[in-house]
Amino acid sequence: METRAAALVQDDTLGYDQKVRRLAALATESLPPPILSEACSEALSKRVVCDLYEGNAPYTARYILPDYDKALRQGLQHLELPPPQDLDDALAFLQIMYAHVPSVTTYPVYLGDLDKVLERFVAPGGSDAALTDEQLDRKLRRFWIGLDRMLPDAFVHLDLGPHDSRITRSIFRVERSLRQAVPNITLKVDPAITPDDLIEDGVRTVFVTGKPHFVNHPMMVADHGEQYAAVSCYNSLKIGGGAHTLVRLNLKEVARRHTGDTDAFLATTLPHYVELTAELAEARIRSLVEQQRFFQSHWLATEGFIDINRFSAMFGIFGLAECVNLLMEHEGMAHARYGHDAGADALSRRVVERVAELVAARPMPYCEGGQGRCYLHSQGGIDLDDDVTAGTRIPVGDEPDMLQHITTCAPHHRLFAAGISDIFHVDDTVERNPQAMVDIIRGAFATGMRDFTFNLDNNEFVRITGYLVRKSDLANLAAGSSARHGSDYLAAGSEEAYHLTQRAVKRIGCHERTPR
Repeated sequence: METRAAALVQDDTLGYDQKVRRLAALATESLPPPILSEACSEALSKRVVCDLYEGNAPYTARYILPDYDKALRQGLQHLELPPPQDLDDALAFLQIMYAHVPSVTTYPVYLGDLDKVLERFVAPGGSDAALTDEQLDRKLRRFWIGLDRMLPDAFVHLDLGPHDSRITRSIFRVERSLRQAVPNITLKVDPAITPDDLIEDGVRTVFVTGKPHFVNHPMMVADHGEQYAAVSCYNSLKIGGGAHTLVRLNLKEVARRHTGDTDAFLATTLPHYVELTAELAEARIRSLVEQQRFFQSHWLATEGFIDINRFSAMFGIFGLAECVNLLMEHEGMAHARYGHDAGADALSRRVVERVAELVAARPMPYCEGGQGRCYLHSQGGIDLDDDVTAGTRIPVGDEPDMLQHITTCAPHHRLFAAGISDIFHVDDTVERNPQAMVDIIRGAFATGMRDFTFNLDNNEFVRITGYLVRKSDLANLAAGSSARHGSDYLAAGSEEAYHLTQRAVKRIGCHERTPR
């Protein structure tokens, strides 16, 4: 531990705050872990199951979604902040509150549904209704610069939509002018509510900044109710709640440990490792709630801005592609690949449905937000993963054409209440026809996708697991410079391992599938 601590404090590529946070993580790693069975401990040591390196004794919930609207209306006793009376007060209030919202990254992963939180100040009858669009943009621009500089982490996230609003339009204008990696953004899309020109405004913002994600609002509401948000990368949870922890199962490693046919895999091997993953989740939840007593002590809970009854935990899976391909090899069909073969795609659905069935049958303590169960999550991967594909995605560089990509992945989305994402790398010619992307997004949601995320091949921004980094920042790191955003270090490792800038490029144009 002394050697590792010395290496951290002497690392001249890290800033002061980055060193402080890494030293804190090192301290929690030195604490004894929750008691696990021998089988679970072995699976964890072999990284068949994974605790996402949260620390042996996490002292805060991984993802926290405070009810910011309630906070602005009620005020904060702990921070001695009365309810704001105008937009300037509200922006200052939020900046102060954000500095005290914990998470696994040490920065807030959720900044609120900002259009709903702020719109009342600029709507007719509001304190700042007389502001012109230019004046509103100036205020939000200053606020936006502050977010990036004070919360230098690309997992910081906010939501907008599904309704149109002055705040949403201003945020998109500010985003296009500043081109910052922070904050990440999700636009909620409801086919019956969200106008095409708002989705197109979002699409045009993606062309410049790589943001926002687009999520299927009716599907989210069906799983979580109206009070939900997508946070961090694309993790869907209840507002006023969150996730105690995120554990994940490496399906590739499970398949490597299996002998026999696919039916035996689904009947015995997979349930064994799902239970070990659930055991890890339960131990970590009990440690947080019963030993660290987070919900008894933190002011967000004691003042009512979060409620343990709106929390659950996230059961993540990754490596589906490799799992399916290995199982197809066992069946003598090594040529069949996930994303390129109907049989392999059908098997992928059987595997995911079996995991979902097992997770839904496993009770979990302190998870009333998920009806006493973990939420299933398609986990986007981390920089330490070795030769395994994130979540349920098709391997980078092996993605098929847009239609095949969507139809392969869409059937999985309904099962992942806690989030799933497939990233589409699109040729820059689409900038000449943004309405085409609007049609694709609407079509993807009609097909059953929960989340639609795309970025341009020539964009300065690149999607990693779901968060954004600038290519120039990665180049500076590769050249030996430091980085202001802590997430850039994670991104550099992911890019080195997975070459995420080399995702297969989709070209959007007329008559491509049936050319004249």
